[in-house]
Amino acid sequence: MLTDLEKRIIAAIQGDIPIVSRPYQALAEAIEIPEATFIQTLQTLTERGVIRRFGATLRHQKSGFQANAMTAWLVAEERIEAVGQIMASFRAVSHCYRRDPADGWPYNLYTMIHGKNEAECRNTARKMSEKSGVGTYQLLFSRRELKKISMTYFTDAI
Repeated sequence: MLTDLEKRIIAAIQGDIPIVSRPYQALAEAIEIPEATFIQTLQTLTERGVIRRFGATLRHQKSGFQANAMTAWLVAEERIEAVGQIMASFRAVSHCYRRDPADGWPYNLYTMIHGKNEAECRNTARKMSEKSGVGTYQLLFSRRELKKISMTYFTDAI
């Protein structure tokens, strides 16, 4: 169970984080609590596993990237962790996930590669393949963005 304060804090962090020197202070002020309480509650929620990660949404077109490719990799299960670390180390990669294969689709590691164009994405995938030793992969290029929003919880809490 979550307290009302915890719900208010979760609601406060699910939107845009202010671009200021002390963003948690600004968020705490918005819900009228001390910054220290805000931060301690976030730490507690993280320790309890309620909050598992903080993420950022990359608006790749606004940041100069015109192409992106979800790349599906076929990785030996015993190498997933090591290969995942290699793949995630590339600057052009914003996401790296392990997923279960499906019937007719054996891929189990996925990376989102961003580039100035499709050729740059292909080149990055080739370099990733060489560095990791994983040669079986598929690039799935985005053609159109249909939806890009974050989940929201406890919208009535603040």
